[in-house]
Amino acid sequence: MRRELDSMDDSAALIAQVEAARAARTPLRIRGGDSKAFIGRPVDAPEIDTRRHRGIVQYDPTELVVTARAGTPLADVEAVLDEAGQMLPFEAPAFGGAATMGGMFATGVSGARRPWVGAVRDFALGCRVISGEARHLRFGGEVMKNVAGYDVSRLMVGSFGCLGLVTEVSFKVLPKPRASRYVALELTPDAARERLTAWRRTGLPVTGACHADGVLQVRLEGGVGSVRGAREAIGGADADETFWTQLRDFTLPFFADARPLWRLSLPVAAPNSALPGDALLDWGGAQRWLKTEADASEVRRIARELGGHASAFTLGATDTPFQPLPDPLMQLHRRLKAQLDPLGIFNPGRMYADL
Repeated sequence: MRRELDSMDDSAALIAQVEAARAARTPLRIRGGDSKAFIGRPVDAPEIDTRRHRGIVQYDPTELVVTARAGTPLADVEAVLDEAGQMLPFEAPAFGGAATMGGMFATGVSGARRPWVGAVRDFALGCRVISGEARHLRFGGEVMKNVAGYDVSRLMVGSFGCLGLVTEVSFKVLPKPRASRYVALELTPDAARERLTAWRRTGLPVTGACHADGVLQVRLEGGVGSVRGAREAIGGADADETFWTQLRDFTLPFFADARPLWRLSLPVAAPNSALPGDALLDWGGAQRWLKTEADASEVRRIARELGGHASAFTLGATDTPFQPLPDPLMQLHRRLKAQLDPLGIFNPGRMYADL
């Protein structure tokens, strides 16, 4: 039975607030559920709150597309999809129901399935955005569409509100897997990476692989027969979904450590032993969560030497939480900002001090 959700179009009030900020040349801090306020630099400005602008605008399970307003809780949308046997496969954190569709879209944080099914950006079909000139623009839609040579809706994913105020998002959804199994194997990080490399060659239906506290947690998803065969092939002990739910929402005991949290993107073969602190290995080794007291310059030096980069996920750990950009990329960011938010109204400095 179709769930009825609270629905309200508050776009007129949001546009009026942007118009007022533009006239006064004052910045605005965009907020939804504020569940990811710890990512990026703080923005000292009056809030523009999207939570009243909520509700599913369109959802037809046969079309595999859902469109929702920015303030809609992610958990509410997922509940509606679940009733139809569908899901947003990139597993963005819901943070106990606080996360909104707009915040999920703007931050682009993807969960454990990301290496196997794709990221938030890969499933974005379109969005509506209030620009810095208080124009309510539509990019993309229910099919992939480029605008002026750019897929603007995908550019907005991970922009942290610096390019405009997202008011509506459209995503491709997928059917939920027919079968799921959860397995735990006691292995060292190096042995876990070797085992995962071997499994990739055989095409096992792995959609999650995370090493924490001496245990490799594996999620298998797919057809009943393929999951059963994979479970028999990899050994280990049966587990349940609890670990993956806690990993998704950053509630594992690892994340409770008071030390600053860093996210490192590294080659799968990079050794955990080279990292200055305690590390949790996710995405089969391509993503490492690091708890450390090491200086930001030291963390980034080590990440660079290992062939990757690092971003701080603890507010105040460094004045430059996101990986510093090469000059050509920063110039591209500035040009996009100048086109969509010429007065610098939205989230100034959230990503970088001069953006």
